[in-house]
Amino acid sequence: MNRHEPLTGKRFAVATLGCKVNQFETADMIEQMQTDGWHQVKFSEVADLYLINSCTVTARSDAESRRLIRRARRTNPHAKIVATGCYAQVAPADLLNLPDLQPDLVLGNQEKHDLVQHIKQGRHQITDLTRLKASGPLRLTSFAEHTRAFLQIQNGCETGCSYCIVPIARGPSRSVPPLEVLEAVSRLVASGYQEVVLTGIHMGAYGLDLSPPGSLTALVQQLEDQNVVPRLRLGSIEPNELTDELLALFKKSSRLCHHLHIPLQSGSDSVLQRMGRSYDTHFYRTRVESAVRLLPDAFIAADLIAGFPGETEPEFLETCRLLETLPVADLHVFPYSIRPGTKAASMPGHLKPAIIKERAEQLRIIATEKRSAFQQRFIDSTLQVLGQRHNAKTGEVSGLSRNYLEVSYQGSAQLLNQEVMVEIQALQNGLLTGRLITPPLR
Repeated sequence: MNRHEPLTGKRFAVATLGCKVNQFETADMIEQMQTDGWHQVKFSEVADLYLINSCTVTARSDAESRRLIRRARRTNPHAKIVATGCYAQVAPADLLNLPDLQPDLVLGNQEKHDLVQHIKQGRHQITDLTRLKASGPLRLTSFAEHTRAFLQIQNGCETGCSYCIVPIARGPSRSVPPLEVLEAVSRLVASGYQEVVLTGIHMGAYGLDLSPPGSLTALVQQLEDQNVVPRLRLGSIEPNELTDELLALFKKSSRLCHHLHIPLQSGSDSVLQRMGRSYDTHFYRTRVESAVRLLPDAFIAADLIAGFPGETEPEFLETCRLLETLPVADLHVFPYSIRPGTKAASMPGHLKPAIIKERAEQLRIIATEKRSAFQQRFIDSTLQVLGQRHNAKTGEVSGLSRNYLEVSYQGSAQLLNQEVMVEIQALQNGLLTGRLITPPLR
């Protein structure tokens, strides 16, 4: 069969790269495909169509997208390959010029909302996102392969950090109206999900584009008043948008999980200035310490970029010294990667890859130490854990606590998607282990 001949079956496979927003959008695309009569198989299996939902935050993510296209082509040379996501949005020519391996269809981020229609039309389509003023629809009623559901409440970003390609890939900030969010949460809970994770590209900007304007804090309060979802978790929040009002809501809520992701990017004020960030290290420390005072059990994670253009050894050491005393539980470390079209790409002083790699490794060592120290704090205490996976061979269930710690305990498969109390006994190979002390809480 020629690769351009019509499909004879309706098996499809999906690979997703990048953030939780991409995961949400993949789940939506899966539902669209299944509604049209397609049957999902693993990406490693022979399929009639392969869908790659790409990321373009780093050069490595671009390379991984190309690798997945090649892998799909090898698995079934006759299959149709569809590339979408941020890499497809920003650099479609890169994909279309792959020697003998280019995807059959390249679609931008906006085209995800009508995926099946675009597949049937068979034409490359990339919408200019800078002209968008409204969010996409929230059709999601389930979330494949997850016990927790991710719900996208906002898209796009207008911050303009010098290193970031996201404003080009995602367009301006667009918020989903509160009523739609509330209805979507109700659908997810009705489908059996015990936890909903609110996601967005720039969550702190939620509501500013609506009429009348809203806010993330107001939306969370509405979800609290709705009294539907047992566990509510928030995605990444910028330090200058982690307000006292929002922290107070975390403190009084019985639903909000004590887990904060607060991007830092650098522990050097001079580097932060070159990055175009809107805060300094003193402000960042103040926000984190305020959060810890109110929520002493909170898991706080930070993003860091290693080897930003012009980063000197003293500036890097400033970052290391800040992290030593900063009460964070984990670090997500990203080696700096040139993104064409960003301000940083044309900055002087780009570092050698070996130096960037070495600094990233040093930061990851600090991250490991921070994570281990935070985990050990909870030995001999009890945590509420939502079961996610069951190992039939060992009889163990593993899941997430409300403050984002992975915990393993003895139990049956019936405890999946059930929240239980677990007494933490040890830290083994980076995983907390404990003893089940209560039946399901709900």
